[in-house]
Amino acid sequence: MGWLFVFLAAISEVVGVIGLKMFSQKKTWQNGLIYGLGFAASFAFLYVSFKYLQVSIAYAVWIGIGTAGAVLINMIVFDESKSIGRIISVGLIIIGVVGLKALS
Repeated sequence: MGWLFVFLAAISEVVGVIGLKMFSQKKTWQNGLIYGLGFAASFAFLYVSFKYLQVSIAYAVWIGIGTAGAVLINMIVFDESKSIGRIISVGLIIIGVVGLKALS
């Protein structure tokens, strides 16, 4: 159950990052709402996950999935750089997250 909450927290974090990017480009209340609610939901789900998982593991996986997801979304949706170095770095983050989950 804890991993479900970590996953929901990471997805919410990516939504918050998308909202933050949109809000930085165009300051509308809708973009601000996406930004605020995305991060609020992310922290709420992460908090609940701590009841089931070690804080250090849940936090590291949340950060890893959120970071990799945000980078990939920004590459695809907002046309950020798709350099081989960035892609390899995201791959290493994913390997680390999978390793932490597998060993916990």
